[in-house]
Amino acid sequence: MAPIRDRSLTGSHPDLHGHGLRLRPWDAGSGADVDTWLRGMRDPDFRHWNTPLRPVTDRASAREALLARASSALEGTSVSFRIADARTDTALGHIGVNEIRYHLKVARVGYWVLPEARGQGVATRALLLTARWALTQLGLHRLELDHAVGHDASCRIAERCGFSYEGTLRGAVFQEGRHDAFRDAHLHARLATDPEPEPAGPDGRNTGM
Repeated sequence: MAPIRDRSLTGSHPDLHGHGLRLRPWDAGSGADVDTWLRGMRDPDFRHWNTPLRPVTDRASAREALLARASSALEGTSVSFRIADARTDTALGHIGVNEIRYHLKVARVGYWVLPEARGQGVATRALLLTARWALTQLGLHRLELDHAVGHDASCRIAERCGFSYEGTLRGAVFQEGRHDAFRDAHLHARLATDPEPEPAGPDGRNTGM
């Protein structure tokens, strides 16, 4: 792997390793990272369930998005990781700890997986790894996860990773492709005091389930 050229382009958090994955900060100075981010943001399935406030439509806007995330990491308001296979370093997706409020010890987590990596438990394994880090090394007490109602796969991933369903948030997220209409979201959360979920198997399912 090439050395990091500028910490301002990546943020300052360490790599995370476990469950067959390597999570490292995105590098806005890497053309490969920019291309991966653009591909993830333009994926039809991602766009069906997520409507970013600032659309990413080309390499320039993808790089700007990664620079903004690196800046947020340096400010301590979020942490964004590139998910990769631990053995090959093949990019698999993204996971981020967002809206960090240290005074309340709470944050929100979000993720996406590239189309070719789906069905392999990537999101489950990445969420288990990231949640444990956030609830221990970052010192958070509560980690929240929300998703548009109807996204059943996200419900299952949340439950496997110990994020209990807490209810429906009315009109909490944008409608698909719109910033002037809203849809409901399910809220899940995991506390630092909750039992640690069972380790994930190769398919991402908990071995004890």
